[in-house]
Amino acid sequence: MKKYVPLLKRTKLFSGAGDDDILSMLNCLNATARAYNKGEYAFRQGGYIRDLMILAEGRLHIQKEDYWGNLNILNEIRPGEMFGEAYIVPNSGALMNDVIATEASTVLFFDIDRILTACPSACPFHTQLLKNMFYTISEKNKSLVQKLSYMSARSTREKLLSYLSDEAKRQNSSSFSIPFNRQQLADFLSVDRSAMSGELCKLRDEGLLGFHKSEFTLYEV
Repeated sequence: MKKYVPLLKRTKLFSGAGDDDILSMLNCLNATARAYNKGEYAFRQGGYIRDLMILAEGRLHIQKEDYWGNLNILNEIRPGEMFGEAYIVPNSGALMNDVIATEASTVLFFDIDRILTACPSACPFHTQLLKNMFYTISEKNKSLVQKLSYMSARSTREKLLSYLSDEAKRQNSSSFSIPFNRQQLADFLSVDRSAMSGELCKLRDEGLLGFHKSEFTLYEV
């Protein structure tokens, strides 16, 4: 677990912690690591979890497939991001979505009961960890609101422009890469792939953007 300390120092959950603090907390919180192969489900809809998790390596998609096989990508988890917090409350019920590794991935698990109760070892960072968890959950809620803004757009064109505009702002560059291929982007925005590809070509022809695979450039008009 020691090799993950540099990563954890960069996470919001362990913000402000030193190496010794993190090593102490890893032991206190009974932290474990689990590896997943590309295409392997980390969790399936209907399952249960009782741990808070941080992605250490790789990429995960939180997705949902309906009865007819239509896929909707709800979120992508990147290294250093926390997830699973929606199900750590007692009686929160079974998982509503699947979590799948889109590349070889490693997930760190933290015992939520040990996070929420007084630390028997009196770890000095424990109180700050609880504050950090609250702040991180608040930021994730803002991300969900942002996703809802894409979904509430009336057309495929509006959804694309809204998402790409936010990515340019997030990466502070008019040229940027997105974490999705074409099908994944269509699933993320809940649009038809062919219609979306057509809109991208129209936007390119209108001089609003350029693209190559997952690389995009937005142009001023």
